[in-house]
Amino acid sequence: GTSRQIPQTIIIGVRKGGTRALLEMLDIHPNIVVAATEVHYFDWDENYVKGIDWYRSLMPFSYGNQITIEKTPGYFTSPQAPERIHDMNSSIKLLLILRDPTERVISDYTQVYYNRVESHKPVQLFEDIVIKNGALNTKYKAIQRSLYDVHMEKWLKHFSLDQIHIVDGNTLIKDPLPELQKVERFLNLPSRILSSNFYFNQTKGFYCIRSDGRERCLHESKGRPHPLVNNTVLEQLYSYFREHNAKFYRMVNHSFDWH
Repeated sequence: GTSRQIPQTIIIGVRKGGTRALLEMLDIHPNIVVAATEVHYFDWDENYVKGIDWYRSLMPFSYGNQITIEKTPGYFTSPQAPERIHDMNSSIKLLLILRDPTERVISDYTQVYYNRVESHKPVQLFEDIVIKNGALNTKYKAIQRSLYDVHMEKWLKHFSLDQIHIVDGNTLIKDPLPELQKVERFLNLPSRILSSNFYFNQTKGFYCIRSDGRERCLHESKGRPHPLVNNTVLEQLYSYFREHNAKFYRMVNHSFDWH
């Protein structure tokens, strides 16, 4: 009695915002099934041309009472993704998980840094990438990805605000349950995720998941220590994002506790 369904909900981003944590935590819910990998259907042209049947073939089998969710953090910053998702299903529900934009930039750098170290490629200090000729390098991709107002504007051309639920990534890491309960309500699902589904792992410094008699933590690549960043550089980043953040708050009628 199962079949592969096109997702009724998509986690559209943001990269290094906590998308994997959100997906794994929602997977606890009996009415949710999740795609195992990032599909990159709507943001990569070479995948999009393969068509909707190819996309569906990558989804898990589900029962009629279950919601299929996929997550690809690259969707949020993709120029094509909003229109393409709207063309597939104009009434779809979208989940967007965000965190402090400066923290997100540092986390983005950290992921690339470790990937380069593991591949024996040369690495640069954070400050050497973020500052060019004494000024903030606003062309740096990681900074561009943190301009939430710029990207959100594209989504709001195709979707109403009540179709996009914003998850606070900073709160999800510190206290997962309230954020997940908001998602349950947004998706019109019965409340099934409990505080007993989480336990704090002192070694990792964040919450791990307990369900179906199993315990699991996020991959070791998650929660890596960030580099200590020069305070002057931090202040430059805070200052740069301040106006963008204020604009974003007005767009979504909600403020966040960001620098």
